[in-house]
Amino acid sequence: MKILSMIFCGFLVMAALEGCSSTGGNGNIGNMPTYKIPDEEAAWIRNGNPLVFEDDPWYPQDAVEVMLDSEVYLVGEFQGVQIFADKTDVRPFNRLYTKFARNQFRIFKKANDPHKPAR
Repeated sequence: MKILSMIFCGFLVMAALEGCSSTGGNGNIGNMPTYKIPDEEAAWIRNGNPLVFEDDPWYPQDAVEVMLDSEVYLVGEFQGVQIFADKTDVRPFNRLYTKFARNQFRIFKKANDPHKPAR
C-alpha cells in the first residue's frame, strides 16, 4: 500500500511540474509590446522641465498612471525618453506619458490645459 501511495504521489508531482513548465517566463513573447523600463527617471523630468511634443511644452505631473504597455502606444521620443499616448486618446492629446516603472507612466500636461492638473 505504501508503494502505491508513493507512485501516486510521484505521478501528482510529475503532472504538476508538466503543467507549470508550459507557463514559463517567455509565454508572452509576441503577444504584447514591452517598452523599456528606465533604470531611473531622467533628471530633466525629476527637475520639472517640460518635454517638447509637436512644438508645445508638456509639463510633468506628480501623479503617475498605472497602465499596461498594451494600453499605450509610442508617439515619439524626447532627449532619449520614449513618449506615449493612451490608445483611447485622439489628437489633440489630453495627456502624454513617459514610462516610469513597470506598468507606471508619468503624466505630462500642457501648461494651458483647461483640465484640472493631476497633482
